[in-house]
Amino acid sequence: MILFAGSLLGVLPLCVASTVLAIPGFEQERPFTPLQMEIEKQRMRLSSTELEERRDALTRLGSMHHPDASRAALAGLGDPVAIVKVTAAGAILSLPADESARHLIPLLSDKDEFVRRETAYALGRTRSRTAVSPLVEVLLNDKLDSVRGAAAVALGEIGDETAVSPLASVLNPQLGLVATKRKQKKKKAENPFVLRAAARSLGQIGDRAGLPTLISALQNEQAEADVRRESAIALAAVGDSSALPALRQALTALDPYLSQAAHEAIRKIQGSTLP
Repeated sequence: MILFAGSLLGVLPLCVASTVLAIPGFEQERPFTPLQMEIEKQRMRLSSTELEERRDALTRLGSMHHPDASRAALAGLGDPVAIVKVTAAGAILSLPADESARHLIPLLSDKDEFVRRETAYALGRTRSRTAVSPLVEVLLNDKLDSVRGAAAVALGEIGDETAVSPLASVLNPQLGLVATKRKQKKKKAENPFVLRAAARSLGQIGDRAGLPTLISALQNEQAEADVRRESAIALAAVGDSSALPALRQALTALDPYLSQAAHEAIRKIQGSTLP
């Protein structure tokens, strides 16, 4: 008796039919894995008219920590609602770093402050050096301090030395080497959060080129105490003994937390320079 392959496959369950290997001329069909089925389920939910359903789908895709789930989440970057875009920005971070950054960078120009800010933070988590130049542009020229502060944080997480000069120009414009559009406008006091973020990022990057700016910020008695503390901590992270005189001066600061930060920085630097 001759059995046609089509009729044979027609009577077998799908999961069995997909494993049939011995029928010439027919390609093997593999069933979806549970992960693939869940990704497809959430992908379909992204077309919902309900904001919270789209957002929940993106949250679930992100929690899978899988590149295929992140690729499904890319559609959310074009959502008209800011909170959905932001959720998508976090959900695509399981893609390769440069690929994630390539998709996120356009959102740095979004009209919504929330989207720009959270995109900057997401770019920091990618650790992709392709994001450095766009983040520097945001740091120097965005109109909102919350976004600029997020860009400063992200640059520290990426840790690229090319960000040192722009960060220095924010922490201490007199020592910074980068001209910005903001400098051409009426001067105003820099936001303390932006200053702290710049100082911390200089420490994270750890390049000696940032030392003069960090030392100047530490010695500036007109600066916010927490900016000076952050500068002391950053000097400890850089670990260069040329910062020791300024740190010793800070030991007598009226702010006990600054004095403590300077003390810890001295101990760390001296310990790192011992033979």
